[in-house]
Amino acid sequence: MASTADIKNGVVLNLDGQLWTVVEFQHVKPGKGGAFVRTKLKNVVTGRTNDKTFNAGAKVDIENVDRRDFTYLYDDGDGFVFMDTTDYDQITLSPAVVGDAKNFLLENQQVTIALNNGNPLYIELPTSVILEVTYSEPGLQGDRSSAGTKPATVETGYEMQVPLFIETGTKIKVDTRTGDYLGREK
Repeated sequence: MASTADIKNGVVLNLDGQLWTVVEFQHVKPGKGGAFVRTKLKNVVTGRTNDKTFNAGAKVDIENVDRRDFTYLYDDGDGFVFMDTTDYDQITLSPAVVGDAKNFLLENQQVTIALNNGNPLYIELPTSVILEVTYSEPGLQGDRSSAGTKPATVETGYEMQVPLFIETGTKIKVDTRTGDYLGREK
C-alpha cells in the first residue's frame, strides 16, 4: 500500500475494485485543519471522470500498469488482433476494449496497449494519423450553408467533416482524440 504522497499524474489507483487514472492532483495545506490531496480521476474502462479528495497520509492502492508497444494486424470479426513488438506474441482485443480507436486503426500501425496483470485495459493511439478519403461528394463553389465543410468517409469506414476542397483519394491528417480534420498530407 502506498500513501497520498505517491499520487502523481498518470498513476493508476484501485478504488473499490475499479481502476482510475490520476488526471490532475493538488496537495492542499489549509491554514486550519489537516492537509489533503484533491484529485481528478478518470475511470480506465468507462472513461468517466470523478473528483475525489484524500486526507494527507491516507493509504491508497496503486496498481501496476504496463504500457507496451504493439502492431495492429487485422480485424478477425470477433476482435482486433495485435502483435507485441518485443516477443511477437499475438493478442486479440474485444471491440469494447478497442472502443473508438477502431475508427483510426490501419494495418501495421503502431499503438500502445496498457496492460494490468496481463489484462488489456485500453489502447493509446498516436495523436494524429494519416488516412485516405475513400468517398466524398464534390464540393460546390459558393456553397457556404455548412460553414465550408462536407461529410467524407475515410479508409477505416469512419465518417467525418472535411473542407469543401477535399476530394476522394486525398490523404488527410486526422486527430485521433476528437476525430477532427487537421489538414492535407502531400
